[in-house]
Amino acid sequence: MRRAMAAPDRGPRALSVCVLPAALRARFGVPQLRGTLDDRADVEHRDRRLQPLPRQHAPGGLVLAEPAAAETIEATLRLLREPRIAPSILSADFARLGEQVAEVMAVGARVIHVDVMDGHFVPPITFGALIVDALADQVHGAGGILDVHLMIERPERYVADIARAGADSITIHVEATAHVHYALQAIREAGCSAGAAVCPATPASALDEVAEDMLDLALCMSVNPGWGAQELIPASIGKLERMRAALPDRVALEVDGGVHRDTAGSVAKAGANVLVAGSAVFISPDPAGTYAEIVAAADAV
Repeated sequence: MRRAMAAPDRGPRALSVCVLPAALRARFGVPQLRGTLDDRADVEHRDRRLQPLPRQHAPGGLVLAEPAAAETIEATLRLLREPRIAPSILSADFARLGEQVAEVMAVGARVIHVDVMDGHFVPPITFGALIVDALADQVHGAGGILDVHLMIERPERYVADIARAGADSITIHVEATAHVHYALQAIREAGCSAGAAVCPATPASALDEVAEDMLDLALCMSVNPGWGAQELIPASIGKLERMRAALPDRVALEVDGGVHRDTAGSVAKAGANVLVAGSAVFISPDPAGTYAEIVAAADAV
C-alpha cells in the first residue's frame, strides 16, 4: 500500500487512514471515521494530494489572469466602500426586469442587489444563478456590480456557480453555515468580494472572528429575512452603530430592510454606507425618481 501510493520520486511512508477513500477504508474494516473529509456532506473540499508531485515546467507564453482579477475585485470594493443605494430586484416586475434595472442605472445606481432564497433558510423561493447570468452583461456594461445575497442553507455549495454566473460580491449568512470562514474563503477564491450577514437577533459580535482578515462587507438585516415591504426594526440603528465601531474601516457596512426615503438618513448616520432598497424603489410608480429621493436622503452617490 505504501509503495503503491508513493510518488515516483519519493520513498514510501506511513499514511493516515483518514485520507483514504471510503471504499478503501471499508476493506480495512473502518468505513466511517469522524472527520474524514470525503464523508462530510456539508462541505465541498478540494482534491487532496497524498504526496507532493514532481515539479513540471509549463510551456512558455502563458498569461496569468490574477492581475486582471485583482483589478476587478478592487473596482468592486471601491464601489462598495462608497455611500451607495443598492436597488433590490426582489421587488422588481420580472416581466420588465431588464427594463427596470436599466431605469435605475440610468439615474446613477451602480450596485444591484440580488436576493437568492432557497425555501429552507427562509420560507420563500426566489431565483439563483440564472438570473445573475441574465443581468450580468447589462449591469457590467453600465459600470455596475451585482451584489448577491445568499439567503440559503450551506451557501458554500453554491458559491462557485453564483460567481461563474457573474456575481461581483457574494454575501452569506453566518446563521446558515457552520463554516463561515471556509465560505468566505471560497468566495474570495472565486474572484468575488466576500460578505457576511447577520439576522436581527444575531449579535453583531458574530462577525468578530472573520472581520479582520476575511471580510469585505458586513450586512446588517434590519428586518427578518425573506420578505420585502417590511418596516425597519428600530433596534437596528444601535446595532449598525456598534457594527461600524467594531469593523475595520476598509469593511463596507450594508443594511437591508425597511430602507426608504424616511429611514435612509438615520441608517446612513448610524454608519451604513450601502443601503439596500427594494419595494421602496420598484413598487413605486416612478422607480428612478424614488431612487433619486433615497439617494438624496442618505447623502449617497
